[in-house]
Formats: sequence, C-alpha cells, structure tokens
Amino acid sequence: MIYLKSKEEIELMRQSGRLVALILSQLNKIITPGVTTLELDQWTEDFIRRHGATPAFKGYRGYPSTICASVNHQVVHTIPSREKLKEGDIISIDVGVKLNGYCGDAAATFPVGIVSSAAIRLMEVTQHCLYKGIEQALAGNRIGDISYAVQAMAEANGFSVVREYTGHGIGRNMHEEPQVPHFGLPHTGPRLREGMVLAIEPMVNSGAYQVEVLSDGWTVITKDRSLSAQFEHTVAITAEGPDILSKL
Repeated sequence: MIYLKSKEEIELMRQSGRLVALILSQLNKIITPGVTTLELDQWTEDFIRRHGATPAFKGYRGYPSTICASVNHQVVHTIPSREKLKEGDIISIDVGVKLNGYCGDAAATFPVGIVSSAAIRLMEVTQHCLYKGIEQALAGNRIGDISYAVQAMAEANGFSVVREYTGHGIGRNMHEEPQVPHFGLPHTGPRLREGMVLAIEPMVNSGAYQVEVLSDGWTVITKDRSLSAQFEHTVAITAEGPDILSKL
C-alpha cells in the first residue's frame, strides 16, 4: 500500500531530511585521507543522538552500523571498518535517521583528497542523474518517468545504472511502497500522487551494471570492479512540484 502524507507529516519529514543533509555536509569536512569509515560511523551516530534522533539503519534488518560507507567499487550497504581512506578514493555515504516518528534518507559520494578526472565525472553525472529523476517527480507522472530519466542521463554519458537496488517510498518506515527503479520505460508504473514521499537514489557504475554481494551478506560491489557512485534525496510530491526534503 502507498501511504500519502499530509502537509503536516511532510513538514515533520522535512525535519528528518534536514538532519541527514546536515550530517552529509559535516561529513564532507571530515572525510580526508587517513580517516577510517568506522570513525565516520561513530561520529555520525553521536551526531544523530545529540540531535534527538535515532539512526534509522542501525539494527534495521540486522544491519550493524549507522551509515553505509562504500569505497570505490563498493556500491552500497558497505559496513564501516577500521580500514583507512586513501588519497584518490571516492566514498559513498548513505545515512538515515528517525526523528519525531518519521524517517529521512539521503546519500552522497565524496572525493578523498585529490581524485581522478574520471572519478569526478562519475560523481557529477550521478548527481545529474538524481536531479533528472527529481524533475520527473510530478503529480500525474508515473514512477517509470523517474526511472527512465535517470537511466537516459547515465547511459548518455557512457555509464550504467545498478538494477538490483532501487529507491523507495519513505515515511514512518524507512522502506515503503512504491519501489523506485532507476531504469525502465517512461509512462509505466504507479502514478505519482500529491502526498507521496520517495527516496530517489541512483547508483551509477563507470563500467557494467552487474553487481555481487560479498560474503558478509551486506557489501555490494561492481562485478567488474569499476567505480560506483550514489546520490540520494528524500522528495515529496506536491501540487507545486517536487519538494526536496533532505536539503539545508
């Protein structure tokens, strides 16, 4: 079932969204060569709790950490560790919080020090993919319009979109209906209605779209070990157009 949110609920979700946006903006200052992803995770959990919220990911379906911290060819769901980030790495941070009973979810990919021009281009295109998808988050459109916009942007730039993992509805629960694939045909799928809130989160690979899961049962990597990037926003469908809740 797709749950439509009232304007009051959307404003509560905006508070959650702003908190995840604030976290990502602060992490951007902390991410440097030599820091471990475990240190980023511990900082984030402390920050969330100091702001009166709870980490939405920790314990969710058994996930052990506050953030997903995916480096280079890691795509998503990477458990933070004591491994140090190195100059030239890129890292995708996905973070969720629950505040006042509602979830916020966002992600971004960051450079670690000076990175290659190829990595910069991947990150830029992935972010453009996200915003192309958001442009289609209009009442009366369909989920497939978002999906197609993301895929078309990625493939026009020589990249591929991960297919096994999708965006999703979000509200009192981290994952609600509908699913939001980042590939597909326009004018297909559920119709977008005012009051829907979606987490749109394209994962874009510099190589092929195929992925595999490591033996820890969580970490997803590109099958060809190519770089991957992810950007995500929580977006409300309103009469005035898409409303990005996960921004400062």
